Parts: sequence; structure tokens; C-alpha cells
Amino acid sequence: GELQAESLAPCPGEAQRSSTCVFVQGVKKPYTELIDVTWGDPQGAGLKPLTFARQVLAACLYPKLLNNERLPADVRQRAEGLLHECHGGSVGSYTDLPGIPQVARQISEFISRRDGGVPSDPDHILISPGSQWALQNILSVLVRGDGGGGGGGGGGVRSGVLTPQPSYSLSVMSVVGLGGVPVPYQLWEEQGWEVQVEELNRALEAAEGECDPVALYVINPGNPSGHVQRRKSIQDVIKFASEKRLFLLADEVYQDCIYKENIEFLSYKRVLAEMGPPFCDTVELASFHSASKGLLGEYVCGFRGGYVELVNMDPAVMKHVFTIFSKDNAPTPGQIALSVMRGLQSLQEDKGQTVFLLLKVHEVLNSLPGVSSHPVEGGAFAFPRIDLPPKAIQKAKDLGMEPDIFYCLRLLEDAGLFFTPGCEYGQKDGTYHVRYDTMDDLLTRLAAHHTQFMNDFS
Repeated sequence: GELQAESLAPCPGEAQRSSTCVFVQGVKKPYTELIDVTWGDPQGAGLKPLTFARQVLAACLYPKLLNNERLPADVRQRAEGLLHECHGGSVGSYTDLPGIPQVARQISEFISRRDGGVPSDPDHILISPGSQWALQNILSVLVRGDGGGGGGGGGGVRSGVLTPQPSYSLSVMSVVGLGGVPVPYQLWEEQGWEVQVEELNRALEAAEGECDPVALYVINPGNPSGHVQRRKSIQDVIKFASEKRLFLLADEVYQDCIYKENIEFLSYKRVLAEMGPPFCDTVELASFHSASKGLLGEYVCGFRGGYVELVNMDPAVMKHVFTIFSKDNAPTPGQIALSVMRGLQSLQEDKGQTVFLLLKVHEVLNSLPGVSSHPVEGGAFAFPRIDLPPKAIQKAKDLGMEPDIFYCLRLLEDAGLFFTPGCEYGQKDGTYHVRYDTMDDLLTRLAAHHTQFMNDFS
């Protein structure tokens, strides 16, 4: 059972003659399986699904189960209501554009409860095949590339979008793919990855002459940072967006994953509404959420269901956005997942286990030499800083790679742990990080490998 794999180890005699990375076939590994902690896919790693959600989905997919009294009455009632709004009473039919009306109403009710009674209009909620799909299509309205089009029309200077560092890389790639310019602003690591208005101003000034900034992208809770923004921080960001006339893009897909005591998730929409005029009437906002990232209790990455709520958008633009979203509906099972994933009592035990694990992860990380990690307040990932020894940094340069990539490759080769290097998310020059999903199984392997790595390059 030991894995046979390509190795980073140099061929015999090669280490003295070459600085290139030479791979050798057939080297035995001290582990029997790889642990991939890069995706944020807990069910792929063995997390058990919630019974209620799967029962509703099963009844919708196989309506004969509606006559089976072994299914709880509330499950059958929910499934019947959803099927009633599907054409022909079947999930195999096309749904209304851009989604099942009942699902939009249920999402609207959830948002209003979440935000302490702040009204939510279901007509301003657009269902999509995932939050990233929704973000890219909102960006397509805002961003003007080299050839014109997008927000503002015509040619001229490309549009810029302020993006955090570290940041979810696919979001930055969406800006680049549309011909826009990512304008990075650095999160303040020393203060737990906080957003600073001073840094936003610096980023905006740095973009002058390079692009025309049109939007500000924020991730709360942070990915990969795990930071949860406080009310004052959100208020400061809203005031900044108002003053600079920037469209706010709030990526809030991890809002249900809050772990630290005495910390509450506050949506940008709620804070905006509670700030009152002129902000609540003028600041344009798009808030994104997804069934893939713990929506109302369960990760279901495979169902591909998300939504965006639009606030203060011009009606004419709203009509255009509706047309864009109508071209590619979310799969019906994904829409059903959005409907049924509600805060169930059974989640409390799972959350307690997650909090315990995160505390353990934080404790283990900070006990390792050269590792420092802020407590994970929310989200699904840890993003510890690794102070790599100079010899390791030099070895990486000799191999023509970033030092944190070299560290992750050694981690993969020697311990069977698949992490993501911090350079993929953006980080301050001279600092190195890794991002990984928090799982108990990896801690022993990580501790043993890291200690050996630091000894090898001390």
C-alpha cells in the first residue's frame, strides 16, 4: 500500500550539478493516501449531509415518495410546494426566469430575518448557478475592457475593481477575464486581516492613470483570511464607496460559518440600511451567497445554486441584468437546495464540533516553529504565515519557484498534504502563507512535516 509517485528528490549525483527540479519515478512514500484541503468541499472529505435537505430533494426528484408516510410531514409539504411551482409539477422542466419564484420569496424571507427585519424584495433577488457565476455577470455590466463595452460603454481607459489581498483567486481572474484591472488593497494581517480605509485610499491613488475604478470587492467572512468584519469596519467601507462613487460587491458566501464567541455576522445590506440616508438610498450594492458554502447550514458544492441580491440599482440596469441572468438558469436541484437549507436544530452539534476543531488547529499551528496564525473567526479556511528559513527561500529561488510553492510541494511529496500557496491569493512582499481547509486528520502529519522541514533548512 505505499504510494508510488514522482518525487522532488534529485537523481543520485544530480544535486551537486544542477539547481533544476528533477523528478524521479517510483519513490516510496511514507503515507498511503493524499489529503486534499484546497477545495473547501467538506462532503468530498466525508461530511455527512443533513437528512431533511436530502429527503426534500429526494421527494422532488421522485414524487412517488410524497405518498410515503415514512417521510416526515414537513418534508412532504416542502416538496409539494416546490413541485407546485415547477412547470408540469416536475423538476425536469424549465423553471421560470431567472428561477423558481417560491425560492426567491423564501430567500427574501431569510434575508429579512437575518437582517433584523430590513425589507428584502424578491424581485431584486436573482438565482444563479453559483455565486461566482453571479459575480462574473454583475462584473460584466460594470467592467469596461480594452475594446469598450461593460459599464460606461465605449472605448478608453479600462475599468478597475478594488480587490483584497489575500483574495479568492477566481474572483480576481473574473475581473482580468473581462479585460478589467484588479486594483489590490492589502488587508492588515497584524490586526487579524482587517480592512483599512487608509489602504483603500492608497490603492485608489495607485490606480490613477492606470484604470477607472468602478467597484469595490469585499469578502466577509474573509477567504482565505477567516476574518469577520465588525460593524464600524463595514460602515467605513460603505462611506468610502459612497464618497468615491464605487459599486459595492459583497461576497458573503461564508456568512453562516461564524465560530468565534461574541462575534456576529452583519451583512453589508443590514449595515447600509441601518446607516440611514443618504447612504441607504444611494450606495449601490450586490450581495452574493451560495448553497456551496454552508448556506443555512450545509455545504453542497455539487448542486451549483447561488443568488445575488441587488440594492439601489437603477431600474433600467436591473432590467439588463435580469436579461443576462435569464440566459442560464441554475439547475433545478440547486434551486431546491437554496430553498431547503435552513438553520436546523441539528446543526448546533456540528457547529460545536467545528469550533472545537478550529481552536485545536489554531493551537497546533502557533505551537510550530516559524508559524503564526490568527484565530479563524469565520469561513472555511486557515491562512497561517510561514517564516521560512533563508536556506529554504534560496533553494526555492534556485529551483525557479516561489518559496511558498516550494514549501507546499515538499508538504505534498513528504506528507501527502495538498495545500495552496499564499502567492495564489496575494500577500505582502516578503511574507509567505498557505491556505487549507480545516480538517482534524491533517494536524499530526502537518506538525511532523513542518518540524522536519524547518530542521532541514535551519
